[in-house]
Amino acid sequence: MASVSEQIVRANMILREGTELDEAVIDRDIRSLYRTGMFEFIEVKRDESAGNVVNFVFEVTPKFRVLNVEFEGAKAIKPRRLMKEAKTVANGVLDERQIKEDSQKIYEYYQKRGFNQAQVTYAIDRNRSTGFSTVTFKVREGARVKIDTIRFVGNDSVKARRLRKEMETKKWSWISWLMGTGRLKDDEFDEDLNKLRDFYKEEGFLDVEIAEDKITFDYPKPGKLVITIRVNEGRQYRVGDISFTGNKLYPETLLRFIPRQRKGAVFKPSLLDKDSESVEDFYGRAGYLPPDTRVRLVRKPNLETGNIDVEYQITEGERIQVESVKIEGNTKTKSIVILRELVLGPGDVFDSVRLKISKLRLENTRFFEDPVNVTDESTNIPGRRTLKISVQEARTGNLTFGAGFSSLERAVVFAEVTQSNFDIFNRRSFFQGDGQKFRLRFQIGSQSSELIMAFEEPYFLERELATGFQLYRTTSDYNSAYYEEIRTGGEIYARKRLFNWLESRLSYTYEIVDIDNVDPSAPLSFRLLEGNTTTSRVGLILTQDTRDKIISTTRGHYTSLNLDLAGGPFGGDNHYYRVEFRGSKFFPVAEFQDQVLALIGRVGVVESFGDSDKPQFRTITDPSTGAPVSFGPFVPGVPFYDRYFLGGPNDLRGFEFRDVGPKDNFGEPLGGKSYGFFSLEYSFDLVKPMRMAFFYDAGFVNTDAYDFSPVNYNDNIGVGIMLFVAGAPLRLDFGIPLTTDRFNDKGNQFNFSFGTRF
Repeated sequence: MASVSEQIVRANMILREGTELDEAVIDRDIRSLYRTGMFEFIEVKRDESAGNVVNFVFEVTPKFRVLNVEFEGAKAIKPRRLMKEAKTVANGVLDERQIKEDSQKIYEYYQKRGFNQAQVTYAIDRNRSTGFSTVTFKVREGARVKIDTIRFVGNDSVKARRLRKEMETKKWSWISWLMGTGRLKDDEFDEDLNKLRDFYKEEGFLDVEIAEDKITFDYPKPGKLVITIRVNEGRQYRVGDISFTGNKLYPETLLRFIPRQRKGAVFKPSLLDKDSESVEDFYGRAGYLPPDTRVRLVRKPNLETGNIDVEYQITEGERIQVESVKIEGNTKTKSIVILRELVLGPGDVFDSVRLKISKLRLENTRFFEDPVNVTDESTNIPGRRTLKISVQEARTGNLTFGAGFSSLERAVVFAEVTQSNFDIFNRRSFFQGDGQKFRLRFQIGSQSSELIMAFEEPYFLERELATGFQLYRTTSDYNSAYYEEIRTGGEIYARKRLFNWLESRLSYTYEIVDIDNVDPSAPLSFRLLEGNTTTSRVGLILTQDTRDKIISTTRGHYTSLNLDLAGGPFGGDNHYYRVEFRGSKFFPVAEFQDQVLALIGRVGVVESFGDSDKPQFRTITDPSTGAPVSFGPFVPGVPFYDRYFLGGPNDLRGFEFRDVGPKDNFGEPLGGKSYGFFSLEYSFDLVKPMRMAFFYDAGFVNTDAYDFSPVNYNDNIGVGIMLFVAGAPLRLDFGIPLTTDRFNDKGNQFNFSFGTRF
């Protein structure tokens, strides 16, 4: 065949005429030729001549090459689009296995587009004289259909609606074009049948039959498909007698309290497996570990009662203690960082439950790749084992920079360095390995700028006490059209978990607030605070967090109580106290598309005291003459920039930023001392990682402290989309105001935001 020239063969060989004979070179040349993928068979023949001369003949059988790829019968979908599904290309090596895979890919693409009756075959026309071949994919498209109905026959015990929830295959709906549903896909449908069988078995129908050959596909109308699934449920089994054998350490009367499955309950295989694990954990808490101690679950059909009896066969071994801790794989993280996350140590009873907790704590540090292996290792000492920790270091530092846009800050550019496994004293390891946290962020934009440096030591003096500090300078021009706000300050804090369910954070903040570039026509309350004022503040935050995830939460709750005291014995220009409660609860509605219902509530009050309630005098500039004017007496109270406002992407999303609450006669927000906020949000996955939400927000801001009357509330409804951009959540919300005041009735509102709400 002429598809491979002699020059190509020689170019892939080292052997040359006149060189010394080396068998290793010949073997290497053969392997090199095979690696090109262009030859079917290679044979080397040798002819020995006088004078120690050997002649070699390389007989090669080249593979066919592809001259052209053609499609027959492709009408609804253009061949150019189908070529994107195939890896076989012109001038490539002919590989029939690849061609077969390509035909399957093309078939799957047709199914995805709704041609569930499509058929795809292939033919190869080989020309031995040229060494080239033509590959033809033969397509029989059939009609393009949408699933109109999925029916069930024989499902006497379970409603069809419940069975459909177990399936990824769905009927066509208005959102199917976005969700990718409403079409029949063979692989997906086969998996759905297995899910249905598993569902029935979990409901006690162990003999259920769903036969593929009894499923019918009907086409009542052009483009419509009706799927009928026939179910033979069989009988529903229940749990019979529950017994324990081999138990000497604990009486059966005690062990009976461990399993969740009780006599007479529906027989659920998964729950029984969990019950068996619970019995093992019960023994494991006391140090009786596998393989010496093990629990074997035996299911015994009872012909008399028709139920299934359960027997836990227990083999009890000796009690195990921790001899030592062995750590492997920590090339940059210090061993002490790993040891302090463990709840087991040398001399402790080898508690299997605490072993699992130690594993979770190490994984939650995010210092290591998942999974972290925490196991027991045998020793030469009876009754003692080594706790072995095997980790693989993960990347803990990030350098990010970029640009963005939000409805508040408009265009911004930023750069940020973070290191979650920082070591301030270890420059040889690029300041890594001690579990400290470090963050440095710089941001500049058309409406704001920000510079932040933060550091945290999570185990101060090797105690479970986190300490840290933060230095910052922020400039914002979006709070009001009348002034620019510049905040410069620092914070030191200590954080400690008081109980398993409660964490506390005590902080001290010193902050200088500069109200600059005040418009001469600004309200008097703004002009009176022009220039620098200082705030010296102590804060206490108590939190409880049971959320499964901080972002895209599906279950759990978050509550926090914030207490602040500014001024008084701590000095500064401002004297006030603040009490604020925030709470959120997340309910999983359905596993399909991760449907979640979120309830969010907030309430707060801030009030001045001491010097802030005493009459003062202030010199301001007369906007008409430019001359200084002494003004007073006036009571500063709580400065407007530390009062409450609502409106914007983080609360009332149907209103502009800070547009809900007390205002002056011209509609400028002044803020209030009391507020309340409530939000109800239903969200679900569109296509991962994109979620869609429908929400209702309501809230009020009142002028006086402890005035929680909701008479002047505002509310809105809306729809939003959240997706992840470079690992950060981006939200786009469209809110529609319902109840407004005479100033903020401005119609519908778009809001962009980064982050999550709680």
